[in-house]
Amino acid sequence: MKKLKVGVIGLGEVAQIIHLPILASLSECYEIAAICDISPSLVKWAGTRYGVHEQYTNAQELVKQSDLDAVFILNSNEYHTACAIAAIEQKKHVFIEKPMTMTQQEADAIIAARDEYGVKVMVGYMRRYAPAFTQAVQDVKEMGRIQYAVIRGIIGMNHFFTNQTSTVHRFTDIPAEAAVERKTIHQRLMKQAIGEVPQDIYNAYSLLLGLGSHDISAMRELIGVPNRVVSAVQWQGGSCMAATFEYDGFYATYETGLDHNRRFDAHIEVFGSTKQLKVQYNTPYIRHLPTTLHVGETVGEAYEERVHRPTFKDPYTIEMEIFHEAITQDKSLKTTPEDYKQDLTIFKMMVDHMLITYKMP
Repeated sequence: MKKLKVGVIGLGEVAQIIHLPILASLSECYEIAAICDISPSLVKWAGTRYGVHEQYTNAQELVKQSDLDAVFILNSNEYHTACAIAAIEQKKHVFIEKPMTMTQQEADAIIAARDEYGVKVMVGYMRRYAPAFTQAVQDVKEMGRIQYAVIRGIIGMNHFFTNQTSTVHRFTDIPAEAAVERKTIHQRLMKQAIGEVPQDIYNAYSLLLGLGSHDISAMRELIGVPNRVVSAVQWQGGSCMAATFEYDGFYATYETGLDHNRRFDAHIEVFGSTKQLKVQYNTPYIRHLPTTLHVGETVGEAYEERVHRPTFKDPYTIEMEIFHEAITQDKSLKTTPEDYKQDLTIFKMMVDHMLITYKMP
């Protein structure tokens, strides 16, 4: 098995809890050969923790390291495109956490660079690699006519889970100008994505890019791309949303929001005439909590319920195994930049409906 040398850009919460430990555990597949973050102290800590000697505070320098096969882009959304294109131009394969980009124009730029340099680019939609989800995709195809679907993602803040289960290292030596630069780029990209809108709508779009991208991406694979957005509203300053999607012969409803309840309620449920399927997710910040498939079905005179738990292996690990196979065996990927662009299209349609019903606070 070929071991890939990878560089990791962004050493924050998700990298510390998820990516770095998994890359280290998949030692037959990966070697962490370079790391980068704008915090020098964080780079030093991670370098010591994972035995990585090549340490950077500038992503543009990391991608030039000649022995790297791939780069994991885990930093702030605003910098994803610049880092991805820089890595691609050095002929490095790229794994990029969701949201891949904030705008369609950025997504097109990544696609153009990928095609020019002939590398793989994978978007980190780990929920779609969970075995319970892939089983549900097959079951939906066989269940016949869909009557209704519900997509739900209402969760407590991430720190409610991480504070009890993980130690996340944070340092105060981030350059002051970096925060100003990030805010400036963020504002420019938000305006490019959805125009001049009230702050509540910007907040809602940000939530869609983050939590919502998981929900909508999985919805698309499970039941397809909707014909149109029938309605969409936001409230609580953009931290809560609801939408209705039209499909051929049925509708789907989507509800999402952030609160201060220490629980993670994320699922997709599809209703047929005699059978319903529900994919239940748990917080990804506690690894190995299983994704389960719940089935309710009428068989003859009886109604049966069962829960299918395919594995305790977490979807992030499966996702990284698939990324390795895609590179070493030249296999195609399903979570591509083109696939991601469909989410941006749906987000924009939702925002357009939110503006119709928007009321000033």
